[in-house]
Amino acid sequence: MAMNEQKRLAVVEDDPEILELICETFREEGYEVTGFNDARPLLRHVTRYGLPHLALVDLGLPSMDGFALIRHLQELGDLPIIIVTNQKDEHVVIEGLESYADDYVLKPFNVRELVARARRVLSRIPNYYYALPPVVRVDDWLSIDFGNGSLLVSGESIKLTPTEASLLHVLIRHAGRMVAAETLMARAWPGQFVNGETLRVHLHRLRRKIEPDAQHPRYIVTVPGNGYCFDTEHFELIRQMKICPECQTLLNG
Repeated sequence: MAMNEQKRLAVVEDDPEILELICETFREEGYEVTGFNDARPLLRHVTRYGLPHLALVDLGLPSMDGFALIRHLQELGDLPIIIVTNQKDEHVVIEGLESYADDYVLKPFNVRELVARARRVLSRIPNYYYALPPVVRVDDWLSIDFGNGSLLVSGESIKLTPTEASLLHVLIRHAGRMVAAETLMARAWPGQFVNGETLRVHLHRLRRKIEPDAQHPRYIVTVPGNGYCFDTEHFELIRQMKICPECQTLLNG
């Protein structure tokens, strides 16, 4: 996607008046907004079209608990979430903020304040962040099915471990940019202490699965002393994207 692409929002809210208010207000602010009155239509949508940049989620939905919906969404990738709900219970609020969401907004709310909160959450997302579809075709050699946790490498289906899928997802969402080793470890092993050697071992195994020659990787490039970069040279979706200077130097050889 282009670096200045319009930010895409998904709003799931079973009250039609509130749903319309939120959607119309964000559209007036220049966002691309898709509204849903329940969890299942949203899940079908993201399965087909990929994750948005931000989701606004009500907790009291007809077909599914809001926390369960958020878990399903976050299994597909790192998705910023704002919970918009009338659930004022202190334990629910704390659980929502600690385990599920980037922000928690109680009803009734000021819609302009909601827009400001969304801007704040979105401002944390760097402009080289990519919202990925469930299946990513890198080039003729490599495709990744994040929904099923598998690869298609030169026509052969290969299973990814959950850790490998997490590492690959973070690298591709920041393709062409250096991702710090600390960031990769935090995303792949949330809440756990791991060292750089553990990360290197897992990346070595991942390279053996995806690279034509794991000793001379063309996809996952090491940025010495800093981190790792997913090369965009062969990446058809984002071949024209700007690459960070450290990675460009390495890729130019």
